[in-house]
Amino acid sequence: MQKKGKAKNSSLKKYIVADRYDGMALEEYLKTVMEVSARQRQKLFFSHGVYVNGVSAHTKRALKAGDMVAIRQFKDSSYGVTPEEGNLDIIYEDNDVIVVNKPAGILVHPAGRTEFGTLANYLAGYFKQKKQIVTIRPVHRLDRDTTGCVLFAKSGKLQTTLEKMLAEGKIHRSYEAVIVGAGSKLAEECPQGIIEAPIAKDVFRPNRRVVASGGQRAVTHFQVLKEGQSFSLLSLWLETGRTHQIRVHLAHSGYPVVGDKMYGRADKSLGRQELHAAALEFIHPLTGEKLKLRAKRPEDFQHLIDNI
Repeated sequence: MQKKGKAKNSSLKKYIVADRYDGMALEEYLKTVMEVSARQRQKLFFSHGVYVNGVSAHTKRALKAGDMVAIRQFKDSSYGVTPEEGNLDIIYEDNDVIVVNKPAGILVHPAGRTEFGTLANYLAGYFKQKKQIVTIRPVHRLDRDTTGCVLFAKSGKLQTTLEKMLAEGKIHRSYEAVIVGAGSKLAEECPQGIIEAPIAKDVFRPNRRVVASGGQRAVTHFQVLKEGQSFSLLSLWLETGRTHQIRVHLAHSGYPVVGDKMYGRADKSLGRQELHAAALEFIHPLTGEKLKLRAKRPEDFQHLIDNI
């Protein structure tokens, strides 16, 4: 029988409280200094997994300089989703992160009535085959029919760090889109190469987004890569990360993504919007290495580009 406060399959992470944090509440210290997410803090306090000088402590305890704060770190015990066999195009993997090139037609993770056949299910199957138990933690999402780079963290702590980096613009995400219309006209109308328009939920259709004065700030940068009479290829990167941001901004500018049935016009010959998350760039928070990762274009996307 285990003693209270001890946990199998876990270890302790310890910090010594610096002078500048003297008097800070324990929960605030975990949040700001140790960067423990709200979900993890709740789990730790509920399971008596937070200690000050070796004694289990409550959230509001005032810390003193020199105190030792320790939190129990649990190893992953489940994948979080049902593992399935499926094809994966792995762009990069190390001990801490994995980046996968998502194909069109699948979700990043289970949602709504979709429980199986997602990128997360296939990634869990990949880890199971390697006899590793790693909870699937996507750092960001892509729409079902958008292809390209998706970043996953292999620990809860790192997921929190990467999500914070994403919110602060420290993870550079670039996309490619085939748009309806001539790219030179778009460049002429937006000479700065920036589309800045606030985005809000559509009050009549909650799954959609619209440009609205009361919406959240949204900024998309673009560059014309290849111009045609009917279609053009753009490179885009996000300064902000709103739901459907690129699709909404381009449609609002009069140049919807080719095949976008929600914000433009469906194309039965394509079956999806031609949007590709082409690259990720960021400084690895644990190794300090600068990662520049690119996802290969899918065949239908490349075929369109070749015919512009």
